[in-house]
Parts: sequence; structure tokens; C-alpha cells
Amino acid sequence: MTAITTPPTQINYPSSDGEPVAETYDHFYVLLCTLEVLRQYLKGQQATVLGNQFLYYAQGFPKLRVAPDVMVIFDVEPGGRDNYKLWEEGQVPRVIFEMTSRGTKDQDVGFKKGLYEQLEVQEYWLFDPKGEWLEGQLQGYRLQGETYVPISDRRSHALQLRLEIEDKLIAFYREDTGEKLLLPDELAANLQTETQRRLEAEQQAEQESQRAEQESQRAEQERQRAEQERQRADDLATMLERYQSQFGELPE
Repeated sequence: MTAITTPPTQINYPSSDGEPVAETYDHFYVLLCTLEVLRQYLKGQQATVLGNQFLYYAQGFPKLRVAPDVMVIFDVEPGGRDNYKLWEEGQVPRVIFEMTSRGTKDQDVGFKKGLYEQLEVQEYWLFDPKGEWLEGQLQGYRLQGETYVPISDRRSHALQLRLEIEDKLIAFYREDTGEKLLLPDELAANLQTETQRRLEAEQQAEQESQRAEQESQRAEQERQRAEQERQRADDLATMLERYQSQFGELPE
């Protein structure tokens, strides 16, 4: 008799739980801005930035998951994912951001902080856009050995960025140049300004070209007039020579 084997049960790792992405508009907006700013910053590198997506950290146990607001993972294929499985990707997020509130603070500084510490996430940042409970609105932790220690200078060694607060958003500045990473609105405004400058430069160049063409035409007209004057002078000289050869020198 041929044995009948039952294939192993396929484990489902959901990509959504039906819960809201963020608690408030402010939390949602800073999540999106942080996600996009860091995505643009890391473009072209072997890295990805994910927002509010499940991070599964135990193979075979789909309930063991967490959904960081923003996580940055290096040494992986760029691009989005429906979810992130540590055992498949082979890389732990290097930096995680949580947009915290009074309602989530216990989990953010309790379970999540402890979990990220165990997973060896190098940096963990908490940002309180409404200023509800976190003094200074922004607090970072850096892994030292096996324990998180507070970051006092708001510098991310992992990202090589300096973090500042601008109203209800996080502003990022490059450590090497001091240049600010533009937020989506600022990027759009900057693009509009650059486009206007380009159009004005093109119009000015066109005007300069037209002026140069007009100058060239005037120069050509002057050259032609000079040539005509020279030709008339040559013609008069020729006529004079003929006269002199026939009648002699002109009387004084």
C-alpha cells in the first residue's frame, strides 16, 4: 500500500490587521514624511524603508509580530514589501521610529523598546508630534552592548543624520554637509522654484540669443555698407585712372 502523506500546513503571515495606520492625522503625516524623506535619502543604496508594516520575528509563529511606524533596513533589496520576515531577509532593522502618544507610550517604552533591544535594532527613536507626554518631543536610544542607552545629541550614527524638531515633524540634516533633507512639501516648492528659475534662464538666454542675432545682422549690414563704400571708392579710382590716361592730370 502506498503511504499517503499530508503536506505541511501553509502558515499565513497577514499583511494587515484592519487597524488604523495611525492614531491621529499628525501621527499619520509625520509617519509619511519621515518615510518619504528617508526613502529619498537612501535611494540608490542597498536599503529599504518601510512604514507601518508587519515585522515578523519568529518563523512559524505569525502572532509574534510588530508594526513599527518606520523602519530602516540596510543590506537588503531596495523596494517595498507586503511585510518583513527576519528569517527570509536576514537583516534586522537598523533604525526604528515610533510616532508615540499618551495612548501608546506604555507599549512604546515597554514592550516595543524591550523587543527592539532583544532583536538588536541599533537605534530606536520615539517622536511625540503633539507633545503629549515625551519631554522635548524626541528621544532616541542607541544599543550599547545588549542595552539601550539614551541618545543625548540627537545624532543618528546609523543614518549619519542629525535630527531636529520642526513643529510636528522631524527634520533631518546630513552630518557630512549640514544640508537639510527636504520634506515632500519643501521638495515640491523647491522643484517649483527651480522650474521657474530654469524657465526664466531659458527666456533670458533666448533674449540674449535674439539680441546677439540682431547685433550680428547690424554688423553684417555695416560690413555690407563698408564694402559698398569701398567698391564705390574703387570704381571712382578706376574712373580717375582712365580719365588721366586719356586727358592727363586734372586741373588744380
